Amino acid sequence: MSTATAPYRAPLIAYLIANVVSICGTRVSAIAIPWFVLISTGSPVKTGLVALAEMAPLVIAKVIGGPWIDRVGARRVSVLADTASTGVVALIPLLHVLHLLSFPVLLALVAVAGALRGPGDAAKGTMIPQIAIAAKVPTERVTGLASTTERLAGFIAYAIAGGLITLVGEVNALWVDAASFGICAALVARWLPRPQRSANEPIVAEGSYGQRLADGWRCLRRDKLIMPLVMMVGVTNLLDAAVGAVFLPVWIKDHGLGPGHTSLVLTAFGVTATLFALLASAIGHRIPRKTVFIVAFLIAGPPRYIVMAADAPLWTLVAVSALGGIGAGFINPVLGGLYVERVPPHLFGRVQSLSSAVAWAGVPLGGLAAGAAIAVAGMAPALLVAGAVYFAATMSPVLFARNEQWKVTPDRTGPQETVVPPDRAAVPVA
Repeated sequence: MSTATAPYRAPLIAYLIANVVSICGTRVSAIAIPWFVLISTGSPVKTGLVALAEMAPLVIAKVIGGPWIDRVGARRVSVLADTASTGVVALIPLLHVLHLLSFPVLLALVAVAGALRGPGDAAKGTMIPQIAIAAKVPTERVTGLASTTERLAGFIAYAIAGGLITLVGEVNALWVDAASFGICAALVARWLPRPQRSANEPIVAEGSYGQRLADGWRCLRRDKLIMPLVMMVGVTNLLDAAVGAVFLPVWIKDHGLGPGHTSLVLTAFGVTATLFALLASAIGHRIPRKTVFIVAFLIAGPPRYIVMAADAPLWTLVAVSALGGIGAGFINPVLGGLYVERVPPHLFGRVQSLSSAVAWAGVPLGGLAAGAAIAVAGMAPALLVAGAVYFAATMSPVLFARNEQWKVTPDRTGPQETVVPPDRAAVPVA
């Protein structure tokens, strides 16, 4: 095979490495910052305020950052956001050492870090089609591998974070978090592809920022398949957060078990989700998306609510969680392929950002909703209602978009445009 047509896998490898580094850094800060606030102030309220200070700007920035990603370029936004995040996060331990870190200053720094993470994370997702083109692989391969690395990194990251914080302290661990952003910026800048408009691609007139943001929303709202999927993911993320934050810990405690059993349930889910995400990356482009979607959500969602509501033995919940992980592993490749095929390339950044913001919007409310439901109705009824809502949400795209095509172009690997990898000649689209 000639050099001109050979797959260029460096962007894919760099993207996956950056994904792992980013997740590990995020896990470090997710443990280190709240723990630092709790130890230094002794206030659970202030600890909660720090979490809110990060999440609210993150979601807002995801919404408003899309037009900027499409105008400036996903690669550039990712590098700029991660570079700035390096400095912002590093200021926290630096100011602490200098005895200049008051609580309002910490809130401000965490809010800025969250605002930078919003467009930075969205930009990385927007680059997936370009990576698929450069590596000459189906989009499902990239999204499947990304999902695999995310889940695998999720396993090891909490252990790394806990060990690191124990070894060097929560404040010093933030130096590592800051460095992780710098590593991501360097990987993206050096190895990920730079898009170049192809000769036959029409030039799309761009209006004001508000018009561009509205164009992204109209594209999302008018798509009869993508919009129901986005709303569905928003609901399921809320319910998943409810399980992790409240339902599962309360169930474990009520059965006289401990935190180790919570870890066992989550690990069972995570192991199979990781393995089958890897399988999906290999065969996802060959299997019927609609069928996979239905089966995956049927086994990933409602059964665990039913098992917990029925007071089944722990081993049953562990087995059902492992089965649910099989379904969860196939979901991201399906959704990723649909986005790439149905969203116009020049709108991809803003549609991706808006979709991600909707998906994240309910996460902070999951634990609150679960706690309120248990207080009002009791554990078992709350679980059954949550399972019914999960089932209705996941089946709604199938019902409301039953006439939509789930695979527009069977062999497509991404938007049809040329990509220029760093320090290499243009890689033509297959």
